[in-house]
Amino acid sequence: MTLPDIYISNIGYALGNIRQTLEFSHVNGLTYSSTELLTDSGFHFHHMCNAAQSTYDLARAAVDNLLTSGGTGCESIHGILYATCLTCNGNLGAWQDFKQSGDVKHLMDFPASHLQADFGLENAFLMGINQTACTSLLSTLRTAKALLSSESHLEQLLCLTADRFPPGAKYEQTYNLISDGAAACVVSRHGGRVKILDAHHISNGVMAQASDDETAGFYFNYSYRVIDELLKRNQLSINDIDWIVPQNTNIKAWEVLSSILRFDYQKVLTPTREDIGHCISGDNIINLKHADDNGTFQPGDKILLPMAGFGLNWSCVLLEKV
Repeated sequence: MTLPDIYISNIGYALGNIRQTLEFSHVNGLTYSSTELLTDSGFHFHHMCNAAQSTYDLARAAVDNLLTSGGTGCESIHGILYATCLTCNGNLGAWQDFKQSGDVKHLMDFPASHLQADFGLENAFLMGINQTACTSLLSTLRTAKALLSSESHLEQLLCLTADRFPPGAKYEQTYNLISDGAAACVVSRHGGRVKILDAHHISNGVMAQASDDETAGFYFNYSYRVIDELLKRNQLSINDIDWIVPQNTNIKAWEVLSSILRFDYQKVLTPTREDIGHCISGDNIINLKHADDNGTFQPGDKILLPMAGFGLNWSCVLLEKV
């Protein structure tokens, strides 16, 4: 059986409404590392939500940005795959309401339900994806491709991720500067920006509570492995890849990993790293949008979207520009 081609079409995103400097964040105890170290790592600014801006506000803004850009009708969206990195962002209910009533419905006030209602996505089923940390959005792409390939009545699926750090959180993880944000895209049978060729995911649950240094130590081995296994499965080599669009990680990480992969570092694209840092699960798609909008890709170019996350998880999606 010949499987249908599956594409990523519209992309939208939203960021925390406070654009913050490294100096401010460090002075106010929001980062572990010094301003100089984070600047040397390729970060200049990040975005934080103010007290009034919720995770769901970010999700709504990203989807509104996507839908108003045109090309996607609400009636043709047959599913919402809603991903969160932090499990606390997968519920809109108040913990205090649960404590007072003992009714667990307050722990199941799902943002995907609100999104469906607010945008009138009446034909969409809902699916929540979490527990894969920063790889969560790539998990939705993999799931969407599988669903569209196997269920012929589905036409378009809305994939999104939305996360903000809770009050009191440090905006640094494993030497990376963090931004609150949301990213969304439509995965479709009907053409789009890029074709999804394949996706791969590796987990090592033994390292679920790894320290920052342990996580950094495992990063290179498993990142190489997830890319190598994906390429071999598709009978490709790194020489067949034109671009890598990773998460906005410490610049030194990809200088090293490019050398290990024997890939030209100049073709590793992180156009938003300086301005937004690591946007939790949304970096790949945000960087992909900026690079594509700037005319970077040519038809036939093969692109890798690799991401690492706690858990520990590593994911990679193989795309082709159409």
